Amino acid sequence: MDLLTDQAFFRSFHILFGIAWIGLLYYFNFVQTEYVKVADPDAKSDVMKKLAPNALWWFRWAAFFTFLTGLILIHQITARIGTEIILGVTMGTIMMLNVWGIIWRNQKIVLGMKDGDVATAAAKAGLASRTNTLFSVPMLMYMVYSAHAPGSYLVLEDWSSLSLIIGLAIIFVIEANAIWGKMLPVIASVRAVITSSFVLAIIFKLITDFL
Repeated sequence: MDLLTDQAFFRSFHILFGIAWIGLLYYFNFVQTEYVKVADPDAKSDVMKKLAPNALWWFRWAAFFTFLTGLILIHQITARIGTEIILGVTMGTIMMLNVWGIIWRNQKIVLGMKDGDVATAAAKAGLASRTNTLFSVPMLMYMVYSAHAPGSYLVLEDWSSLSLIIGLAIIFVIEANAIWGKMLPVIASVRAVITSSFVLAIIFKLITDFL
């Protein structure tokens, strides 16, 4: 069997890397960030010097390899690509770009690895991280749904369907806020971003099911 066409092989590693990536995303947003807010100065300093750099290494490379194995899978299932998987892939790709292009670049300043305004860098990294958390539930829903739901695929000619256009518009508006906007109340707290992510998943599901 040709390894490059072995879908089960790449899907297994795609899931493995994805678990590591999203698990660390949730760790940063739900555990480490909340701990640092209340930690003693010495403990906070220790986290920033020893724990965070190590966790960010695993985080960014898990994101990259999730994306890479996902590209291979997309190449293998081209004939079955439809609205759901396009939206899922779009969110996943944007999330990976946020990791490398916004979060990691700004975290290097926060961790003292690069010169810059620490407060501004922390705010940018935090906003991108919360945006990725917001995308996480609908992204995972679509990737699982598209892979396992019978009859869920649309043909290639449906790429310009109303549901796809609206879904992409929502994604790009949210990402625009991550790049040029500010931390909104709907994602500012742990409870808010968890709730908003599930609400966003429901909105996407309604759009792709009924439009």
